Amino acid sequence: MSDFTSGFWPIYISVITLVSILGTWIFLRAQTTRKLAPGEKAELMEHTWDGDLQDFNNPLPRWWLGLFYGTMIFSLAYLVLWPGLGNFAGVLGWTSKGEYEAEVKAAEDKFKPVYAGFMKQDIATVAADPDARAIGKNLFLTYCSQCHGSNAAGAKGFPNLTDHDWLYGGEPDTIKLTITDGRNGVMPPLGAALGVEKTRDVANYVLSLSGRKHDATRAAAGQAIFAENCAACHTPAGTGMQAMGAPNLTDKIWLYGGSEATIIETITKGRNGAMPAMTQTLGTTSNKEAKLHLLAAYVYGLSQPQ
Repeated sequence: MSDFTSGFWPIYISVITLVSILGTWIFLRAQTTRKLAPGEKAELMEHTWDGDLQDFNNPLPRWWLGLFYGTMIFSLAYLVLWPGLGNFAGVLGWTSKGEYEAEVKAAEDKFKPVYAGFMKQDIATVAADPDARAIGKNLFLTYCSQCHGSNAAGAKGFPNLTDHDWLYGGEPDTIKLTITDGRNGVMPPLGAALGVEKTRDVANYVLSLSGRKHDATRAAAGQAIFAENCAACHTPAGTGMQAMGAPNLTDKIWLYGGSEATIIETITKGRNGAMPAMTQTLGTTSNKEAKLHLLAAYVYGLSQPQ
């Protein structure tokens, strides 16, 4: 990457740009300076169509030349006023970053009074407000739908936010903490420690916890293995532990899938699930806290009866 951030490339770009404009002007002048003398006929080119349609080497129309020269004058003026020559920012000092920041500030100032009103209310109250839900939905579609889906129903490895199953808890403040700071859910791989057969035994015991089809003999053998290796996080009953983000294994909700093969894969290889902190995604906008508040309210409301 250092090759692309060195001082050579801005100079290279500037030289290529200016030489191209100058070269175009020289070529155009060289091809259009000769005029026909009085009484001189234009040179007849070799091409003739339909018997009498001939191609003469006449000078280009003046209006066309004027437009061509005009584009070059315009390009030079543009390069003086705006960025285009390497690191030269132009005499007007315009930058796309500056324009973006100005637009963001204008939007922040416009919505600040609206956000201020919602910040005075708790998350549950905000979640019941139709206007707040509309704003929260837009924020969700912008920052969260890429993983959880536009309908918040989730996907493999990404939780469904419309049900009542929460890895870390579904209370309003907990949801806001999850969105604000993010989460890192890690299950260590146990395949090397357990081996193939014991892994399959544990998988069948896990299947039995939620009443799924399983091998009863293997499940019975896997209970003790589960208690020794898995209960510390998932609890001895397999009901999970929200403080650690350990899933409840007794329901029928599966983050990565509930088939025997998938459970064996999970036990063998482990899982690493990460949710980014929205404080980093939202940047340093003045209304960041309000956006987090509205986003948390929207997510909380997804699983609540409207």
